[in-house]
Amino acid sequence: MERIEVELFTDGGNDAVVRMPGRQFPGVLVQGDSLHILRSDAAEVARACERGDLDEARDSAGLLLANLDAWLARYEAALGEHEIPRPY
Repeated sequence: MERIEVELFTDGGNDAVVRMPGRQFPGVLVQGDSLHILRSDAAEVARACERGDLDEARDSAGLLLANLDAWLARYEAALGEHEIPRPY
């Protein structure tokens, strides 16, 4: 394990916006439990598609997209507050 200093652009939380040494742009630090939930949500979309249950797939995909949109909005807000251009 190596200990390093990172730049923290938001509060810690489950989706902290941080910049690692040597990187031009910050990233989002996703906690392990949040990553597991994200993976589970994507798996539910895939299972619903395999069953041919498009209504369930659409609902599950909508929830997944809403969560990703919230993370992206937090990321973009942090960049804006620190006058960092978006990397995309």
